[in-house]
Amino acid sequence: MEMVLQQKQDLHLRMTTELRQAIELLQLSTYDLEQYIREQELENPLIELKESDRNESFQERISTKSSGNGAEQQDWVKQQEESKRDQLIKQVNVSFPDSETRQLLKAIIHNLDDNGYLSTDMQFMDPSRIELGIELLQQIGPPGIGARNLQECLLLQVRRSDTNPELVETFIGDHLTLIAERKWEKIAKSMGISLLQVNELHDYVLTLNPRPCPELSLVTTEFMIPDIVVEETEGKLSFHLNDRGLPKIGLQREYVSSLQGKSELSSYLSEYHKKAQWLLSSIEQRRHTIIRIVTEMLKKQESFFKEGFAALQPMTLKDIADSIEMHESTVSRAVSNKVMQTPVGSFEMRSLFTSKLSGQDGDSISQSAVKSLLQALIAKEDKRKPLSDQKIADYFIKERGITVSRRTISKYREELQIPSSSKRKGIL
Repeated sequence: MEMVLQQKQDLHLRMTTELRQAIELLQLSTYDLEQYIREQELENPLIELKESDRNESFQERISTKSSGNGAEQQDWVKQQEESKRDQLIKQVNVSFPDSETRQLLKAIIHNLDDNGYLSTDMQFMDPSRIELGIELLQQIGPPGIGARNLQECLLLQVRRSDTNPELVETFIGDHLTLIAERKWEKIAKSMGISLLQVNELHDYVLTLNPRPCPELSLVTTEFMIPDIVVEETEGKLSFHLNDRGLPKIGLQREYVSSLQGKSELSSYLSEYHKKAQWLLSSIEQRRHTIIRIVTEMLKKQESFFKEGFAALQPMTLKDIADSIEMHESTVSRAVSNKVMQTPVGSFEMRSLFTSKLSGQDGDSISQSAVKSLLQALIAKEDKRKPLSDQKIADYFIKERGITVSRRTISKYREELQIPSSSKRKGIL
């Protein structure tokens, strides 16, 4: 076997630390970018942050919006930290002097789920004691709290009301399954009443609360900070990045002079200097990329930013990428985790990119526009004879010239949380 020495040239693509950083920053929201910058200040001795003169930091803005001022601030925080469950237990201590009764009610309250229903874990207790506890709980809590199922919840509310119509207890107690299935004629025949009376009973039931106490768990308020703000002035659209609150990145003066020369300190600081420069470059590149994308989006979606989702045009990530001569993956990363505030509402940027559906005239229409048309069509339908998914698909093809299948209509309807035709059937 002969051994020979050969020269070979290969081309490899290697992900450098700097490139990885640039990609990471591109995906961050403005708020997350601020947190990242502050982390870099702690890791890099050369970085010195200067707070923006025009805006306070995002964290300060959240605190200001959510806290109020002075004494009111403490009251607000205290109220948010106390859940409805805690308030009910305090009410038990005040309203019931008997320790055995308090113990019973506290056990029931601790076994309520997040909607106010009693969990099945209470089966170890005497049923008569549970009945007594639920009855007493109605005196201090919202009507229906502590119920073991929907039927009991509705009946508890009916019994606490002085204005409930005649036969409503029979309507709920004996026919709840038929109500869910919207079998109105069958209910009318079974109860020996007219459809008009069934309609009146059903209207009353709709005023009852199927979730008697949905605020049992502690609810924390979430704030959405837009990354891009789009404005309309005299019919013209403009935008700006909401990054004025970002701290400005500078270099520590006492270390800058030590960068010169070939000492061990200068060699040490040189690496941190490169990282700081790369951070500045990556932030500016991120800003430039987002500006180019949003500028193109305003051109393609001018009608949407003025009229809303019904006017949203078909637009894919590839459409924008081709228009601004960028890679599709770059556009995808840039629109991730970004919120856009517009004259017609605030949206995640990614939600504005939709697939296309073909029209018979050769034009295309966005999925969002079709969903808006679907909602409008169902809102106007005859509730006595609601449209099936196939009839809706046929309507879009014949009347709107939009090629869409029954399965697609069914999918869109479920995404919009619109029930099927059988569940939409009205009484009169």
